[in-house]
Amino acid sequence: MWDKLFRPKKIALSNGTVVHERRSKTPLILIVLALALYYSAVVTNFDMAQLIERIHEFFTIIIKMLQPNWEYISGVWPELMSTLKMSLFGSMLGAAVALPLAVLASVNIMKQRVVVSVVKTFLSLVRTMPTLVTALIATYIFQLPQTAGTVAIFLFTTSYVGKLMYEAIENVDMGSFEAMEAMGMSKISAFRTAIFPQILPNYLSTSLYSFEGNVRYAAILGYVGAGGIGRLINETIGWRDYSSLGMIILMLVVTVYLIESTSEYFRKKLV
Repeated sequence: MWDKLFRPKKIALSNGTVVHERRSKTPLILIVLALALYYSAVVTNFDMAQLIERIHEFFTIIIKMLQPNWEYISGVWPELMSTLKMSLFGSMLGAAVALPLAVLASVNIMKQRVVVSVVKTFLSLVRTMPTLVTALIATYIFQLPQTAGTVAIFLFTTSYVGKLMYEAIENVDMGSFEAMEAMGMSKISAFRTAIFPQILPNYLSTSLYSFEGNVRYAAILGYVGAGGIGRLINETIGWRDYSSLGMIILMLVVTVYLIESTSEYFRKKLV
């Protein structure tokens, strides 16, 4: 069976020549995927019978969440504002710091390869560290929930925006920058005049997009003691108060939608 499945198919041409048609690798890929799926289920102790047996609990919780406790809105509002403040301040500060780091990481601006390598490595390491882990470490260091959340968002934004910006800088037209340097302008002045206007729309658009994502990330930082609306989500889940949880999720969804709509409007203006 395997021989017939993977053996090349012979095709006879009109001139009597026999050629071998390449067999599709789709069956082999499907087999590999099936084996990987099976061993993944074994390693994770996945139990399909238990999933089928308990799936109704999921819909029970969803139905309770769809009946939000409107009286709980007064308790959600202060924590929601705290989450927005953390996201906004961390995003703005991170975007501001990301720009000079992006310049230092750009091979077409910085001729010192050591500096470029160090900055790129730093941005890569910070970007690969999960935000929850960063927030947990910051919680132990600063002992203040909002500060820890802001630091975690700041570090993620710095690494995310910094990477996209140095890639954008490395792909700009360097003609005007080199001409201004040849005229005696400093590297900073030449960058501000020749390169920064080229990357400004992309920089602002990326920063706005990062802020959108940070609002969602900040909502779960409360699980590690970083404050914000995540703390309420953790508490309501712990108390099985799914109606109040539904109120929290509703307010969060509306807030994120408004932020995304506003951000999308401004991003289109920047294109």
